[in-house]
Amino acid sequence: MFVDTAKIKVQAGAGGDGAVSFHREKYVASGGPDGGDGGRGGDIILQTDPNLSTLADFRYKRSYKAQSGKPGSSGRKSGRGAEQLVIRVPVGTLVREAESGSVMADLSGSEPFVLAKGGRGGWGNTHFANPVRQAPRFAKSGAAGESWEVLLELKLLADVGLLGFPNVGKSSLLSVVSQAKPAVGDYPFTTLSPVLGVVSLGEGTSFVMADIPGLIEGASDGAGLGHSFLRHVERCRMLIHIIDAAGSEGRDPITDFETINAELASFHPDLVKLPQIVAANKIDMTNEEQLLRLREYFAKKELEYFEICAPISMGTRELIQAAAAKLAALPPVRRYEAEPLPVKEIKAGQFEAYEDGGEYFVEAQWLERVLSRVDMDDYESLQYFQRVLQTGGIMDELFALGLQEGGTVHVAGFEFEYIA
Repeated sequence: MFVDTAKIKVQAGAGGDGAVSFHREKYVASGGPDGGDGGRGGDIILQTDPNLSTLADFRYKRSYKAQSGKPGSSGRKSGRGAEQLVIRVPVGTLVREAESGSVMADLSGSEPFVLAKGGRGGWGNTHFANPVRQAPRFAKSGAAGESWEVLLELKLLADVGLLGFPNVGKSSLLSVVSQAKPAVGDYPFTTLSPVLGVVSLGEGTSFVMADIPGLIEGASDGAGLGHSFLRHVERCRMLIHIIDAAGSEGRDPITDFETINAELASFHPDLVKLPQIVAANKIDMTNEEQLLRLREYFAKKELEYFEICAPISMGTRELIQAAAAKLAALPPVRRYEAEPLPVKEIKAGQFEAYEDGGEYFVEAQWLERVLSRVDMDDYESLQYFQRVLQTGGIMDELFALGLQEGGTVHVAGFEFEYIA
């Protein structure tokens, strides 16, 4: 099944905690602190894979979490950093931040993209030693890794898009001008997923052509294959608009042409501005009166117009040469630039403080990790914890709630008396 959109959640690994340790060796007194640093958490990387053509894998797995770094240990040994988690996506995948819709990356090349950075490892107690504080009994916890909810949107990379109603001959044209072998049949919606083919004109001249699923009226509102078609037109440098010159499906080719261009304009005004060449297919089933009407109509529109019979390659070479000549004067395939992302609050800074019955309560998951590494019997370790409360803005919030000297503060199951 062809899938070209997906929403996933990613969580990079947290950094490992720093170690609290003291050198122990026979005949060596007061060896001093030797706690090592924690390892860095694993990044989450998006990497394009030319062998992938759909986002179908993300229908079944939508949450990705990298491993955390290992904690430090004694002997100044740093913890091992976690491996990167690599997620493979098709070439042409656009990455958007889910809440704001801002573009984070356009994965149209081979360069990997760091979607979420792993957290830094915490410092061991070695870093906190100084001439005054020679035996620190605390260490720094590892930082949390980045987390995002993102939208993945596949937009095909093609120079030329084949435009037209179902069953007008788009697949037939692609099959005779390239090595691509799309399914061809005498029924609507033959093509249910886009197919790419390389069209070569010799002497190093070639371009990529996309056979995109057929469009019907109301597609810009999601009718038929709807956005699954229109999304892939956005990347194209130009369009070859194929019409059924004979009206073999009971439709008028001119009405078809106008309907599809109206859908393009409705989906995105820029799409209707893309250069178009018109190819009147199935001319073996038409009469001169039908062809004359089409020639006059497109002459008034000042559009390049060709008459072809795709299955037997009649007129296709002239059509392809005209497309190559037009491409030579057009800018390259569109690439999307990264946009500013909304400012995300760092999880390690989120907390809730409130007063209840004259006592004060602080709730913060990250603070529980810090507190678990504090030695309650060590004055310097408690000082370190107090600095965390101050730099994290928690004390300011408690003061705003009315905390005064002698007040009782509850943090993660511990009860403290505030002394100014």
